[in-house]
Amino acid sequence: MRIAGLVQDSIVDGPGLRFVVFSQGCGFCCDGCQNHGARDPGGGTEISVSEIISEMARNPLTDGLTLSGGEPFMQASECLQIAAAARESGLNVWVFSGYTFEELFGMAEKDSDINELLGLTDVLIDGRFIMSERSLSTRWRGSKNQRVLDIPKSLAAGEAVELLLE
Repeated sequence: MRIAGLVQDSIVDGPGLRFVVFSQGCGFCCDGCQNHGARDPGGGTEISVSEIISEMARNPLTDGLTLSGGEPFMQASECLQIAAAARESGLNVWVFSGYTFEELFGMAEKDSDINELLGLTDVLIDGRFIMSERSLSTRWRGSKNQRVLDIPKSLAAGEAVELLLE
């Protein structure tokens, strides 16, 4: 897998202590992107999925896995394996994607890895970062257009269901 980086004990990429995988490669090129260095699919570092899973398991205090990027769904097969290992360890799974739920839902019909990764996702922060919608007051999001979605409920309903944030 090609990654931009790994972070142990993040408190800004979802609730609790999170293990974060920043995947490498993104075709959206959003103006003002926070992870500009993760755009080039040939950049970053090559690392095996098993090494990532071992690193994730290293901290027994980890509450969850966050897949970010770049664009995690560009490497859906690898992210799926990491998410499955996280779930087996009792961790929740959050994914940050430039794709909307509706786009991913359509893509999942043709790509089983995307379908399975969505099935292992608890929360999806979806949508492209839009500089004119940038906000520092939106929890877990960079711009107001992005949504925090409850994916099990969304998949059951066949439409996006927003997570109620306290």
